[in-house]
Amino acid sequence: MTENTEALFLQSELHEKIWGGDHLKEFGYQLPSDKIGEYWAISGHRKGVSIVKNGEFAGQSIAELWQNHRELFDNQPGAVFPLLTKILDANDWLSVQVHPDDEYARLHEGPNELGKTECWYIISAEPGAEIVYGHNAKTRKELAAMIEAGEWDKLLRKVPVKAGEFYYVPSGTMHAIGAGIMILETQQSSDTTYRVYDFNRRDADGKLRELHIQQSIDTLTIPGDKLPLNQTTTETFDGAKLTTLIKSDFFDVYKWEISKSHDFVKIAPYMLVSVLDGAGSLNINHKTYALKKGDHFILPAQIEGWKLSGNLMIIASNPK
Repeated sequence: MTENTEALFLQSELHEKIWGGDHLKEFGYQLPSDKIGEYWAISGHRKGVSIVKNGEFAGQSIAELWQNHRELFDNQPGAVFPLLTKILDANDWLSVQVHPDDEYARLHEGPNELGKTECWYIISAEPGAEIVYGHNAKTRKELAAMIEAGEWDKLLRKVPVKAGEFYYVPSGTMHAIGAGIMILETQQSSDTTYRVYDFNRRDADGKLRELHIQQSIDTLTIPGDKLPLNQTTTETFDGAKLTTLIKSDFFDVYKWEISKSHDFVKIAPYMLVSVLDGAGSLNINHKTYALKKGDHFILPAQIEGWKLSGNLMIIASNPK
């Protein structure tokens, strides 16, 4: 057992993708190629785990802390660290895809596998950028027929996007991030993706990437145009603007815009925090940490309050 009152700052992994680019260098990350699609910023997932950079837990992974120091996370249950925060740079369209819910994932992917409900905060979007968000099939039979016939223009529901927008993407939602978009994604800790359509692209070996048509038909929500309503609420203070982007069954997500300073009181077992713009400081129990764009950290359960100062734009989340 430990009584940790330090923020856990993280070093994480970059992932190369066929659709990736080089815009993540804007966050100060050293990119090994110009095809970097994802930075798994706060992760306990086996395919890309974050490592603590500071304090008594320096060098240990989030997965190790989840197993050996569960008190940092208020002794919350679960076989795996439940959330995953990513920054994605879509230089080209991602595949059109769907993620399963928890039950389907456990039955078909493994007993400790989670489903994947996620959400997107649009960091930047080039003019004319779009996402796929939902579909137009009214029955599963119609969905299967439209996929078989390749009627993508008729099936896919495309939506124009701009910076600052937020989209909640529950499991079962047909979706794809379009070219010229960078997002902060908060999701369940899962990498299970069923590709419905991939624009007939070929990988580095010249092969078409695998599709998962039957799994997609099994898991897509019908009808596909019943999408979540925006539930955003905002509170304005002298030195801060605090927005609740979503309260869901899996996570709550917040946008904190700090213009001077603001004192926070603990509202959840622990918090995941990502600095997307600006610079400033974090103060906990008279200890001050410098903050800059591209920083990611966890506020563990023992921290009852903290102060943010400077000019900062932050996306934060907590599990349910």
